[in-house]
Amino acid sequence: MFRRDYIVRMIEDMTAMIAKVMTLKQEKKTTEALWEVDELLIRHFRLNSRLLNSLSVEDIIDMYLLGGVVESDKLQGVARLLKEEGAIYAAAGDKEAALFRAMRSLHLFLYADLHGADRELLQMPDDIDELLRETQGYRLPAKTERLVLAYMESIGRYAKAEDSLYRLREQGENVAEEGKALYSRLLLKSPEELELGGLPAQEVGEGLQEWERLAAAIVKPTML
Repeated sequence: MFRRDYIVRMIEDMTAMIAKVMTLKQEKKTTEALWEVDELLIRHFRLNSRLLNSLSVEDIIDMYLLGGVVESDKLQGVARLLKEEGAIYAAAGDKEAALFRAMRSLHLFLYADLHGADRELLQMPDDIDELLRETQGYRLPAKTERLVLAYMESIGRYAKAEDSLYRLREQGENVAEEGKALYSRLLLKSPEELELGGLPAQEVGEGLQEWERLAAAIVKPTML
């Protein structure tokens, strides 16, 4: 009951804050808009903007671990406020500050989603899609790209998951075993599911063969 009441209050406060911030952005009152976000961070999450943006995403996640379980709804709340803060900077023309927050917000949203957050609580899928558009054309950190891969697979966007896999490979990440595992899981899907996910069964079969070769090449012992 307490958790539900807290979440209801958080959503109500966040909805009111977003409406107020939208007006302040239109009036080009950047400082006042940032204050609104900061106030809500302090009220609900025991954080202020300066501290939040000085911590690594791993440190932020650790703050919302309770008995080894992620408080995923709180984490997506923090991600939503980071996204809103980034939008304020974007409206003010500070692209660097906006991108910094967008990437961190994306990471936290994805992590929260993959650890059981309610996707409908704050329209998280819409926020994730928007952040992916905002960060398109920039290289995501490998740790975030891996979350994108897992998220895309979880929602059935298999071609997008494949794209993430190849981007990781382009970054020099050793993803041979991850690639092999991904295509092995996809082969368990029906042809209809794969078609809907943008990755036909034939391509999945060919992809599995390719990544099996890559994985075998990595583990092959050096000849003396």
